[in-house]
Amino acid sequence: MGHSFRPRPGSARVAAALVSAGVLATGCTVMAGDDESSEQPVTVTLVTHQSWSVPEEVVHGFEQRSGLRLEVRKEGDAGELTNKLVLRRDDPIGDVAYGVDSTFAGRALSAGVFEPYTSPEADRGPHRYTIDPRQRLSAVDVGDVCVNIDSGWFAENDVAEPTTLADLTEPEYADLLVTPSPATSSPGLAFLLATVAEFGTDGWTDYWRDLADNGARVVSGWTEAYTQEFSGSSGQGERPIVVSYASSPAAEVGRDGRPRTSALLDTCYRQVEYAGVLAGTDRPDAAGEVVDFLLSPRFQTALAENMYVYPTRHGVALPEGWAQVAPRPRDPMSLPTEQVSESRERWIGEWRTVLDR
Repeated sequence: MGHSFRPRPGSARVAAALVSAGVLATGCTVMAGDDESSEQPVTVTLVTHQSWSVPEEVVHGFEQRSGLRLEVRKEGDAGELTNKLVLRRDDPIGDVAYGVDSTFAGRALSAGVFEPYTSPEADRGPHRYTIDPRQRLSAVDVGDVCVNIDSGWFAENDVAEPTTLADLTEPEYADLLVTPSPATSSPGLAFLLATVAEFGTDGWTDYWRDLADNGARVVSGWTEAYTQEFSGSSGQGERPIVVSYASSPAAEVGRDGRPRTSALLDTCYRQVEYAGVLAGTDRPDAAGEVVDFLLSPRFQTALAENMYVYPTRHGVALPEGWAQVAPRPRDPMSLPTEQVSESRERWIGEWRTVLDR
């Protein structure tokens, strides 16, 4: 699910109905004759990103069914979360983690952050996104990163809408693009990887030089780019082209039922978020139950409406209208996990050199 933390577009509109932080609990009481004693449930700590927004009743239902107590600990965006998990791999900060995405998964796997766990729910769709033969990560959601545009701006200014990454370097789109930095933002990094996938390891730096020459603006994170700089969001910025998500237009539907924005589906990069049991936990069985919960129909159904991502489970219906306003990209770009893991820091360094940052 740009950011220095990864809020989904429109999350503020549903925040009052959601769980915004951490601890939800249930308990059970055991009666023994005239003596009453309290049996405390096992607490399982789920480490995740700042975009965690799940209806209270969904978590409460899991706790009632499992007899566990779920404590949620938020640790920044996908990059920050991964860094903390790696630094604390010998003294884990939780029992299970959710939110390490496909741009950072290789680093977490190489560092031994997760231990093998195969969920009985994995063969209902999540297995399509498997990247580790040892089954240390289970795919929970897909949040493809795409260029988004303010459709109204282009109509009002009689400018043809761009459709490809190459279009963004053309003179008619000068000073119109804003993107999060790949050095500090997960969607910014996904956009950088999209340019590597599209223009090759020998051509992507030239593309970024052209973007810079055409007035592209780079900001620290998704929140600043989308809510402050982008003209199509509530922030009413000045730039009508932004790097965001394929699902973002679903948060920008007007009273007429039409979205004010659209995602350019030929610019998308596949981003998958994973969950896994943390190596070193003394509650591996309970942690596995949490992974099962994240892949369950109830949780998967809540994903799109509350966190603006696509579920990985087969047969989960998307909110009404998503097929028209936020369709899934049919052929998003991607790079092998091993290549991203090996080259990520070098590419970011080269990007800094190109933009003199």
